[in-house]
Amino acid sequence: MKKIGVIVNTKRPRADDLLSELRELSAALGFELFAENAAMARTLGAALLPVSAFGTSVDVALALGGDGTVLYTARALHGSNVPIMGINLGSLGFLTSVSDSEMKPALEAVAEGTCSVAERDVAECRVFKKGTLAGVEYSLNDMVLGWGATSRIVTLQLSVDSEMVGTFMCDGMMVSTPTGSTGHSLSAGGPILHPGVAGFGINVICPHTLSSRPLVVPNDSLIEIDVVHAVKELILSVDGQDEYKVEQGDKIEIRRSPCRIKFLQLSDHSYFSVLAQKLHWRGSSL
Repeated sequence: MKKIGVIVNTKRPRADDLLSELRELSAALGFELFAENAAMARTLGAALLPVSAFGTSVDVALALGGDGTVLYTARALHGSNVPIMGINLGSLGFLTSVSDSEMKPALEAVAEGTCSVAERDVAECRVFKKGTLAGVEYSLNDMVLGWGATSRIVTLQLSVDSEMVGTFMCDGMMVSTPTGSTGHSLSAGGPILHPGVAGFGINVICPHTLSSRPLVVPNDSLIEIDVVHAVKELILSVDGQDEYKVEQGDKIEIRRSPCRIKFLQLSDHSYFSVLAQKLHWRGSSL
């Protein structure tokens, strides 16, 4: 693994210092660096390469920033076999498994091939407008249908494998992967799904009934959300990015993508340790 693609959130603290360190370490380890913009390429002494070409040109992608940087990288690399290593440049993240202070041992582990590999499911989201396919998106975290121009509620019908689950008057609905279960879904009262769980979490957002509860379904399910009634345009957000305006009569279909995302982690990485620290569970350190 000698060809390294680099994606950096330069607004993060210590980004400049880490880039200098990355350049020096890469030279010492014999890495060939690639960057997606000219300024970053000059800073790193890297070759200029659009991120859309990383999937066919690099061996590893380094995502330096926070979880948002990792999500951006994952979407760019979907369908490729290139693993991602997330290096945290701020507060502890769920996806940036390597801290900035661990960058040297992390890059040495990449050079020596001693990293562990974790694979994560990706959801495929199809948007239908008036019965016609309008677009396909891929999500490592979650898909959220809601918001809009007014605060008025909408009516959404949920079906799983062509069987109707229920019709809900609500503010919206979200479907999360196990990776995304610790994000927006958790804030909305959803369960934490271990990455090894083969399932999707479904949350109705602010339902107008006390009986609605989060639902977990197998990841080989076909999830369908029909907009039965809405006096406003809804927004479909995929991994935090607003992608589509959705109206009454439109439909969202969600299924597991055949392609997974690979993450490189240090051999002593612990999912539960990160979880405990991030959620400030008793006995965890900040």
